[in-house]
Amino acid sequence: MFAEFKKFIMRGNVLDMAVGVIIGIAFGAVVTSLVNDIIMPPIGLVTKNINFNDLFVALNGGTYATLADAKKASAPVIAYGSFINTVINFLIVSFAVFLLVKQVNRFHHTVPAAAPTTKDCPFCATAIPIAAKRCPHCTSSL
Repeated sequence: MFAEFKKFIMRGNVLDMAVGVIIGIAFGAVVTSLVNDIIMPPIGLVTKNINFNDLFVALNGGTYATLADAKKASAPVIAYGSFINTVINFLIVSFAVFLLVKQVNRFHHTVPAAAPTTKDCPFCATAIPIAAKRCPHCTSSL
């Protein structure tokens, strides 16, 4: 059973998938930092210093200065600002993946099918060159 498991793990597509997941997690962390540290501060500046992470609605009717205060008080909240950050994060990741796939497809050339070099003799079904006028196996005229 261990040998079968080892054979399964060592197949190329399993290793490729594992590498893809690891790189995807690292890429996600980079994009999250890009959104939170580079993109959202200028958007917050344009919107009069609104921190999107602190945008929430307390469902219990209480008022809290920050989302952390509301969570500390165990208040039920709808954290729509965090959702906005997550949506922007998703859009950036999906656009980056789109660009990556587009570039990979550009370099991936499809090889046209080679023209056949043989045909089958209609009398004996032997493969013969296309230019043949007589079958070398059954000597029939083509």
